[in-house]
Amino acid sequence: MKINVIDHKGAAHELNATPGMKVLEAIQDANLPVLAQCGGSCACATCHVYVDAAWVAKLPQPSEDENAMLDGAFDVTNASRLACQIELTDAMDGMTVTMAPGSY
Repeated sequence: MKINVIDHKGAAHELNATPGMKVLEAIQDANLPVLAQCGGSCACATCHVYVDAAWVAKLPQPSEDENAMLDGAFDVTNASRLACQIELTDAMDGMTVTMAPGSY
């Protein structure tokens, strides 16, 4: 499957991903710069991304822990999610996320 990631400079990257992996893992596997200070354990918000509007409603709702971490993030929108908390499925093939300020 493929996901699209818009990096901090606005460049688009088409990434290979496998269902079951997290968006953060796909970003890291592609060697894109992302802080992810907690290592993907939902204990910070340094993997904050914006999910493309066409995909927001198609994702599972964020957990209470994810919402708590986003409460402390900068520039949060209705499309904000933590890349470490989005587990990819076949249905997400082609999804686009944009890396948020503070994630690099």
